[in-house]
Amino acid sequence: MSLWTSLEPASSTVDPGSSTTVQLRVRNTGDIVDEYRFEPVGDLAPWAGVEPPLLRLYPGTTGAVEVTFAPPRTPDAVAGPHPYAIRITPAEHRSAVVVAEGNVTVTPFTEVRAEMVPPTVKGWFRGRPQLAVDNLGNTQVTASLSGSDTGDRISYDLQPGNVQIEPGRAAFVKATLRPRQITWFGSKQEHPYSVAVRRSGTEPLPVDGTFVQRGVLPGWLTAVVSVLLALTIAFVAIWMTNRPQMRTQAQEKLEQGGKLKPDSPPPPKEKAPPAPEKSEEPPAESDGDGGGDANGDGGGGGEEKQPEERTAADAVREVSEGSEDRHICYRAYVGDSWQEPVCDGEEAGGAGQGTPIKSLDIAVTNTQGVTGTGAFVGEGWREEIPWSNADDGKDMYFGSTEEADPALEGFTYKVFDGAVCSDTYVQDKQWLGEVCTDPGQFKYHGSPMELNLPLEAVRLTV
Repeated sequence: MSLWTSLEPASSTVDPGSSTTVQLRVRNTGDIVDEYRFEPVGDLAPWAGVEPPLLRLYPGTTGAVEVTFAPPRTPDAVAGPHPYAIRITPAEHRSAVVVAEGNVTVTPFTEVRAEMVPPTVKGWFRGRPQLAVDNLGNTQVTASLSGSDTGDRISYDLQPGNVQIEPGRAAFVKATLRPRQITWFGSKQEHPYSVAVRRSGTEPLPVDGTFVQRGVLPGWLTAVVSVLLALTIAFVAIWMTNRPQMRTQAQEKLEQGGKLKPDSPPPPKEKAPPAPEKSEEPPAESDGDGGGDANGDGGGGGEEKQPEERTAADAVREVSEGSEDRHICYRAYVGDSWQEPVCDGEEAGGAGQGTPIKSLDIAVTNTQGVTGTGAFVGEGWREEIPWSNADDGKDMYFGSTEEADPALEGFTYKVFDGAVCSDTYVQDKQWLGEVCTDPGQFKYHGSPMELNLPLEAVRLTV
């Protein structure tokens, strides 16, 4: 078997999201009719195609096939040169494989997306959102971060201040917002702000958020103190104006002959009334045995003791006793009561029953603890229901059981060792599918932000 090949061109360039074509020429230099099969090999093989895939040649004749490369505009198509090969296998002599080699260079593209999590934070002295920066391009991104607002009312502490992000990865920056002036009295104030993601040679990417600064002392307290102060001043003024006059009735005694002579004879002494005679009535007999109460219980009866509530921490300690495996237990507050806790992927809540979850109680073991907070997408993230932390074997709560508070629409959380996964059921939707955190990283679980729908059921694994 004898075969001659030629790639035209041997090197080419392609932009992600588009395509390029090279021509492979093949000549049958043998003395028999043969059929050749073509197969791309290399990093770009998933995005390469050969047309036609089979070519039949008579001795001494030449044929050609077209090899098309179409890498997608995703981080998977890494920028830079990519060697490739086309394996040619003859039908008559399958062991006599010929390989034609070439090179395709994928051009770089940059796409960065950033958002504040949560977009609105509330606090008296500080707010602590996180900035999530995603590199959706196919080359490494280096960026610096800075914050700004109208009127320079907020100071910014961004950790870290610079990030390097590989293609397809994300970086999380912890931001601490502090108002330059503390509001001691009055209603809350909203401070819009922006964090800029700056890359060399490009326009800064602004990420907007809102810091809601609360008054340390509410306005109604100021009004109450003012009223009490006015009443106190009025009371003191009235008492000083109308206070009673105190006059003494004591008179000076003149000493005559070493004796004191009274000005007038003293009044006669009154006899004290006689003491009342003791009643001879015997004490009333008791209805029951000695010391008993009116119900004849003998003083020993009381209300029946209610059984103690069983929490997620109780359940996780039971399932992990004597085991070093990771476990997660949880229970849901539905209607006006807590359900019994379940563990490791079982369903909590009521999928499709129209009964939203108001609060979740979660406990883990062998993960070095858990942290997170509940999400109320319609009303924003609620500062009065803050981020929670819990050690292994301890309860951590999302949301609120207060009747006036809304139902949970989602939650953000992580474990400190390993990863945690959740599958959530949202009202009027099906199960949304399992979502897992990267080790040591936060991830949002629940209703998509644009839907604002409450949770009805969850399944958690760790």
